[in-house]
Amino acid sequence: MKSTWQVAQASRYLEEHKDSRFALWVSFQEPHSPYDFPIEWRDKFNPADFAVPRVGPEDPGQIPLIFRDLSPAEKQGIIASYYTSVNFLDHNIGRVLDKLRQLNLENDTLVVYMADHGYNLGQHGRFEKHCSYEPALRVPLLIRFPGRVKKGVTVKDFTESVDVPATILDLLGADPFQVQHGQSLRPYLEGRRPPKPRESIFSEYLWAEEACVRTHRWKYAHATGVRARDDGYKTDNPTPGRTIRLWDQKADPGEFTDVAGKHPEVVAELQKLMLTRFRSTHPDAPNEPG
Repeated sequence: MKSTWQVAQASRYLEEHKDSRFALWVSFQEPHSPYDFPIEWRDKFNPADFAVPRVGPEDPGQIPLIFRDLSPAEKQGIIASYYTSVNFLDHNIGRVLDKLRQLNLENDTLVVYMADHGYNLGQHGRFEKHCSYEPALRVPLLIRFPGRVKKGVTVKDFTESVDVPATILDLLGADPFQVQHGQSLRPYLEGRRPPKPRESIFSEYLWAEEACVRTHRWKYAHATGVRARDDGYKTDNPTPGRTIRLWDQKADPGEFTDVAGKHPEVVAELQKLMLTRFRSTHPDAPNEPG
């Protein structure tokens, strides 16, 4: 298995650098499809134990064709495979952490565990990450630094992946980047809140030219709809044109009902927020079309 080889490489690296400063990034494939795991792990989860998420009334036209004809049993099998792959991932991460412990590095090493994206496991009929639905946006973030990070801290405020580099540099006492889009999460890790907690988050999927912003109540998603997807997830209408959607996260946490037409003032506010984010961070902002 590729991950088994990666653990061996990581372990060798730690042995070679145990007496000096080091930085190690171990990027596992799991639980990315096709959900690799050893054959002896195949019975870890019973597919019948998983409920298949319902499909909403607004979903059918946007479900990729590749998922259209899956039976409930096939969907349960995919979900079980995903969980097995996650279990195998946890196993391998544990092996790397065990190596830190064996080399007496555990108490003097900053460990950051995170993912680059979430995943839909049948929500809205999808088994993919390429969208603005909540399961695709949420990622785990665990930080361990014995003696320097408070134990048991759970952050419920908004955070973004771009906050992680700033946090690492801050915790290690290194100089910040000259251009830093994120903000350090160190205050949270010390049991306090930062002066200006995030009031919104931004995410995008460039291949489909789709972006979204979310506040505590609303999520606004904007897609140009001019680029046909050639990544294996073709829909009935590959180029539908400009599409905007608004979901009320409090009344509709499953994001089944678009209420953009009922709240044009909210759409306008979040469009402005998205454009402001683009203008303040995107390297091509000076070339914005008129």
